[in-house]
Amino acid sequence: MISNRKLLLPYFLPYLAYVFIATVFGSHLSIETSYILRLIVVPILIVWAWRWYIPIKGPKNPFVSIVIGIGAGCIGAFIWILLLGPFVHLDDNQPWSKIAFILRLISTGLVVPVFEELLMRGYVFRFALQWENTRKENKKKALHIVMDERSINDVQPGAWSWSAIAISTAVFTFGHNLQEWPASVVFGLLMAWLWILRKDLISCIMAHSVTNIALAVYIFKTGNWNLW
Repeated sequence: MISNRKLLLPYFLPYLAYVFIATVFGSHLSIETSYILRLIVVPILIVWAWRWYIPIKGPKNPFVSIVIGIGAGCIGAFIWILLLGPFVHLDDNQPWSKIAFILRLISTGLVVPVFEELLMRGYVFRFALQWENTRKENKKKALHIVMDERSINDVQPGAWSWSAIAISTAVFTFGHNLQEWPASVVFGLLMAWLWILRKDLISCIMAHSVTNIALAVYIFKTGNWNLW
């Protein structure tokens, strides 16, 4: 058994690296350079950590999960635009260069969905479920037990609880800007629903990818760059 404490690094490192490059280096590098750096470093970390990740496929047909994920991703894009729009000034646009747009499209469409869903619905969701179940057993130091004596690898695909949904959605939401919180909450709930419905991460990753790509296309076509 690989304890949840030992799994912290492989699950969190790609996310932290992405955020670190964006925030620490973001003010010193051009947008293009920042995304090139993220597109090099983060995939390398994902490949390195893949051996520790839970399978993204579940007990159900993966093709059906992909199709459902595509549909959910379209819904997710509509929700994001609808709920974020009122909190940004759409008439105050600063267009990105074509190269910057393409780099962000690749990053948010192909890289971010993988490490975010592995972290949020793969690790945080399962960890929260195990924490709740351990507390229900009236065991002392439930958090310590889950960290060192439990493994998210033991959680059955699709297993869930209301607290797991709430905690994973909250963590996902806190990783976004304040004006994105309403959209993030609803999108996090949508991803939790996919996990419960399809019992896999491939549907969540596909939905997340489609949402981000559809959002990018919408922004490019409409010129509403502030949605980014």
